[in-house]
Amino acid sequence: MGTAFDDTSRSRQPHRVAIPPAKPFLQTLKSNLKETLFPDDPFRELKKQPSASRKLLLGLQYFIPILEWAPRYTFAFFRADLVAGITIASLAVPQGISYAQLASLPPIVGLYSSFVPPLVYAMLGSSRDVAVGTVAVASLLISTMLGKEVSPVENPKLYFQLAVTATFFAGVFEASLGFLRLGFIVDFLSHATIVGFMSGAATVVCLQQLKGILGLVHFTHETDIVSVMRSIFTQTHQWRWESGILGCCFLFFLLTTRYFSKRKSYFFWINAMAPLTSVVLGSVLVYFTHAEKHGVQVIGNLKKGLNPLSITDLAFGSPHLMVAIKTGIITGIIALAEGVAVGRSFAQYKNYHIDGNKEMIAFGTMNIVGSLTSCYLTSGPFSRTAVNYNAGCKTAVSNIVMAVAVMFTLLFLTPLFHYTPLVVLSSIIMAAMLGLIDYEAAFHLWKVDKYDFAVCLGAYVGVVFGSVETGLVIAVAISLVRMLLFLARPKTGLLGNIPNSMIYRSMDQYPNAESVPGVMILQIDAPVYFANANYLRERISRWIDEEEDKLKSRGGSSLQFVILDMTCEFIKNHYISLAIGNIDTSGISMLEEVKKNTDRKELKLVLANPRSEVIKKLDKSQFIKTIGQEWIYLTVAEAVAACNYMLHTCNPKHVTTAEANGQDSNV
Repeated sequence: MGTAFDDTSRSRQPHRVAIPPAKPFLQTLKSNLKETLFPDDPFRELKKQPSASRKLLLGLQYFIPILEWAPRYTFAFFRADLVAGITIASLAVPQGISYAQLASLPPIVGLYSSFVPPLVYAMLGSSRDVAVGTVAVASLLISTMLGKEVSPVENPKLYFQLAVTATFFAGVFEASLGFLRLGFIVDFLSHATIVGFMSGAATVVCLQQLKGILGLVHFTHETDIVSVMRSIFTQTHQWRWESGILGCCFLFFLLTTRYFSKRKSYFFWINAMAPLTSVVLGSVLVYFTHAEKHGVQVIGNLKKGLNPLSITDLAFGSPHLMVAIKTGIITGIIALAEGVAVGRSFAQYKNYHIDGNKEMIAFGTMNIVGSLTSCYLTSGPFSRTAVNYNAGCKTAVSNIVMAVAVMFTLLFLTPLFHYTPLVVLSSIIMAAMLGLIDYEAAFHLWKVDKYDFAVCLGAYVGVVFGSVETGLVIAVAISLVRMLLFLARPKTGLLGNIPNSMIYRSMDQYPNAESVPGVMILQIDAPVYFANANYLRERISRWIDEEEDKLKSRGGSSLQFVILDMTCEFIKNHYISLAIGNIDTSGISMLEEVKKNTDRKELKLVLANPRSEVIKKLDKSQFIKTIGQEWIYLTVAEAVAACNYMLHTCNPKHVTTAEANGQDSNV
């Protein structure tokens, strides 16, 4: 098997596991905090600069990215950004009005929200592709959560105040995560969670739009499918066939243009222009047929002018303040997760990097500023960003162009939206949401990881049959349970020798791996903490009992050594495949009990390459003295070689330090 300790290996002293030198507590704490909060070391370039002015300039460029790329901006870039900005503006106007309706806010607020926030993001954002605007899921959340406290119909002013207050707290929360370098919190929303949550929210939004399609006036504020369907079918006598036909026609038109654009990617602009085209056609149709007199609801008058200040509308003294804070935090998390994920996805396509913490600061700042200028929550929606990307945008200037186009609309074109039918807005929302129901991703999750599929399904069912908040809680809870199970019940397995090598691998993964006579090698694929210490103690004992029974039944050599592989493989000058990276006092107690158990069975416990943190704690706890430093080896191969040497030359029950090192005790 190539594992015996021959004459050559006996003449060589095995490598010893080094115990790292002790460092002052404050130095260690500082190092750990830096690694946790600043793993990318964003200020390393500043340290290299010789002058304070240069450091100041780089610092400003870090916090305000436009200062970094604007000096290199070219006319060729502007032409591309101009086309992209006008294209996404054609989508932003109808979407802004539609999503404001979804949030139970005045349509003009949706246009306001497509003017100021994009300007702020263009200065502070690190993504070249993200197109800022309102998002459907956040709009639905605002309508659902605030609508339970205050009716947007009976008290529209207070409802608007709570909406901008929720936006303010969402911005504060997002910016705080960025400044405190706590962006990893958003990572708890796994890919499976987001797929299920977004698909469920999209389903709910589509069902909600049946109100506009069917021309209903009174509709439930609940979002679960049972309440929505009950509200629809108990009002069959209120259905408007004119509105229904109009809505189905525009929905068919929007879905057809999207299908065509997907088949022919260079016709992306057809799908981008379809919502605005629907608004124009619907308005012209209503104007000439007077359809508003036959049950087709229209937007009505929209006041001209740019965003009025809303500082005095922040409801800090309202009795509903806690609801606004809760709404802001939840919608902020969802908007942040979507915006950062979208930005990272398109950055990968163009092979550049975006800073997640800077994105959080940018999103937070634009929502804080937006809440002071009559805007509600904005983020980087996928649909608008995809159009921006396909339109060939080069920088965030496309957001500035979009904002200027929306400003022009606010100053001069708002009267033209008077006859826009609400059914067209409902069709626009439904068409956009149908694209977010990602059944292909769900099938992929089922194929690759059944547990991730359960997380996805839990989020979807929670949203559709409960509420948006319920679905989010269920998905996060399932994800946390999975993480705790992986930690509390880590994988353990037997390692065997790959023939004609000194490599040891899992015998389950490599059936040709051979066991070493008299030696059992166990690997633990997780840090050893209080949560899994008892399980690992029992599992190791069971492995030992099973191995002894197996050897007895075969009539082979008895078990003499138990090697715990705590290793990190060394391949081409890089450490990979971390196993036990850390241990706590419960884990050390577990090792002490395992040592007592092996002593009772007259077995020798051997450790292979404990990591830096592990060996330090084992040294401080005196466990190294208990087990004997001669029983700790740098690699599994050296541990096996030493065990084989002792099996062939001496009694393992009475082994001296020199003999354990593979040396003659008389040398």
